[in-house]
Amino acid sequence: MTRVLVLNGPNLQRLGTPEPDVYGVVDPAEVAAALGAATADGVEVDLRWTDDEAELIGWLREAVDTDSPVILNPAAFAHYSYALHEAVRLVTAGGLPVVEVHVTNPAAREAFRGESVIAPVATGVVAGLGVDGYRLALDWVGRRVRAEGVGEHPRAAG
Repeated sequence: MTRVLVLNGPNLQRLGTPEPDVYGVVDPAEVAAALGAATADGVEVDLRWTDDEAELIGWLREAVDTDSPVILNPAAFAHYSYALHEAVRLVTAGGLPVVEVHVTNPAAREAFRGESVIAPVATGVVAGLGVDGYRLALDWVGRRVRAEGVGEHPRAAG
């Protein structure tokens, strides 16, 4: 069984509340249900939410230690967190995929959202497709796990 960490950054646990015209009205429970329905055989989803950059970095280190692929919605951290950039680089340098996901299309919004410091070290990016982006990322990760055996042999943590 391969565990995929689905990590979400600041304010995403409030998805569906602020700016429903921008983010839609889907809430975190619906994201969890959609991911559960899309989970392939042999893949387990570990969905997490935090506003804390240090906690997110710790979870990325955990991904390396446990050989877990990652789907990451860094939210606003995408635009300035070089610490998160370095943590993502640790994951991908370890041969594990990291798919950056954004519910909206950051490039079509305010100018400061036009660049992600995460994208250059991520395996791929899905943006602007609403919560369907999570499902697409999970589908891709699941196919990679089956084809290449990525994440099938957990390392001992610590």
